[in-house]
Amino acid sequence: MKHLLYCFCLGFFLLVGCQSEPRKIIPEVPLVSVPAKIVTQKKVANDATTILSKKEVPILCYHNIRDFSATASGNIKVYTVKPPAFSQQMKALADAGFQTILPEQLYNYLVFDGPLPAKPIMITFDDTREEQFSIGVAEMKKYGFKGVFFIMTVSINRPGYMSKEQIKTLSDDGHVVGAHTWDHHMVTKYAGDDWNTQLVKPKAKLEEIIGKPVTDFAYPFGLWNTAAIPEIKKSSYKMGYILSTKRDSIDPLYTIRRIIVSGTWSTDGMINSINSSFNKAE
Repeated sequence: MKHLLYCFCLGFFLLVGCQSEPRKIIPEVPLVSVPAKIVTQKKVANDATTILSKKEVPILCYHNIRDFSATASGNIKVYTVKPPAFSQQMKALADAGFQTILPEQLYNYLVFDGPLPAKPIMITFDDTREEQFSIGVAEMKKYGFKGVFFIMTVSINRPGYMSKEQIKTLSDDGHVVGAHTWDHHMVTKYAGDDWNTQLVKPKAKLEEIIGKPVTDFAYPFGLWNTAAIPEIKKSSYKMGYILSTKRDSIDPLYTIRRIIVSGTWSTDGMINSINSSFNKAE
């Protein structure tokens, strides 16, 4: 009986053993994480009508900062601000709560509704005069102001005008360098190779000096015509600056309005001119 039971148990275990397969080991497949696709929404640029309807940023235009006599010509008095007057004007702007902005911020405001300070202002200088660097920048620095300097390249390194090193320093210190043609020839009289001489070459020269793109252009005497705008665009400028005249209804970015600060104005007169000269009906 014992022998029969032993045979039965042995047979059972042999049967189970034959039917059982060894456990299969399935290798783990590593999970590959796929990065989520980031969709950036493309900004939609404002059209000309929208740009023209926006509140204008006051833009001041200075030329000479030096003394002049009571018998000086009318032109000198208009284009020259005495150093003490310039100092008082910068202080008055700061006391009134104005904060300076630069062209890129103005462009983003006009084209993409970018933010601005509560009281923005742009301070610009034409013609490369040395005292803009030695007097103007020093006064602006007291209030944390930055400016835009439109350089006439024929005058670089000449007596009474800025040197290459000073222009580079302006850019390195956070001011903006723009183009003001080669020799201040009025744009309305350009023909043939004038566009290359007055727009393209000055831009390239300034970019070589500062090591940055030059994207802003100021018209000599503030004079412009519609024929000039395509040429300025073609030369890769983003904005063009006129004086206080009517803007172009199709390309307002190339007719940004400024006012010349006259040497005949009092400090209060300058503030009043800021308030009265901008936001005119287009």
